[in-house]
Amino acid sequence: MLARPLDIDSVRAFVLAADLGSFTRAADALATTQAAISLRMKRLEDRLGCRLLDRTPRHVRLSQRGAEFLPAARGLLEAHERALADLAQAPPARLVLGISDHVAGPNLAVTLRRLGIDGSGLVVEVRIAPSHDLVTSFERGEIDAAIVRSEGEARRDGTVLSQERLVWFGAPDFVRRPGEPLRLATLACPCGVRAAAIRTLDAAGLPWSEVFVGGGVLAVGAAVSAGLAVAALARGIAPAGAAEVAERLGLPELPVSTVALHARAVDPRAQAALRALAASYRGG
Repeated sequence: MLARPLDIDSVRAFVLAADLGSFTRAADALATTQAAISLRMKRLEDRLGCRLLDRTPRHVRLSQRGAEFLPAARGLLEAHERALADLAQAPPARLVLGISDHVAGPNLAVTLRRLGIDGSGLVVEVRIAPSHDLVTSFERGEIDAAIVRSEGEARRDGTVLSQERLVWFGAPDFVRRPGEPLRLATLACPCGVRAAAIRTLDAAGLPWSEVFVGGGVLAVGAAVSAGLAVAALARGIAPAGAAEVAERLGLPELPVSTVALHARAVDPRAQAALRALAASYRGG
């Protein structure tokens, strides 16, 4: 049995580094430095007498002992936050967060876990919508923060989280018959990804036909998986089993897409959640 209690800040650094797979991202989430995270981890591992994380130059991952300790570490943080909230008797804070349909993807559950809101006294309202609609809602003051995707130059009032090139996805057995327009699956207008895909095809002189319009990326992914059409998507939100088809079908390269966070001043608890969320997307 340990003679001294664990340092709560070191435990928090461990959980974030494990969740985000990076000391740099954990430092971003905690508004500190990578060196500070490394020091906290060393102290925690020295205290427990075992290695919790295996480090490489580009990534960190849980060791066997770290995987065993992680559930208890989460429980400790949750109990700590609940104790502070009960003592302060502060009313719950609220964060209204918009996430672009072209950003949320199939890993939304993991993303929400990384908000770290268990026992924090924070209520989060999440809205999934097209980037254009979220920017409008943010400008009107209807939401506190928005994570949006844009093609071309990003708005200057946001924080860039990542940049990645869009990719043409289709079912592995998708066939484009000779002389047939490329069958497209898209989101309804206005959609920046749809507009970028169409501009790219038009610039290359390739005929296309919009055969499926989805009310969300999940529907577009289903059309791709069913072999109905191809779609321009980020790799992180492509449906399972879909294949990159640009080379096979002779399709032009799509533009680089930017994921950015727009946020206004909010409660400190909400700010901490946004830092963790931004860190999970940054560089992804």
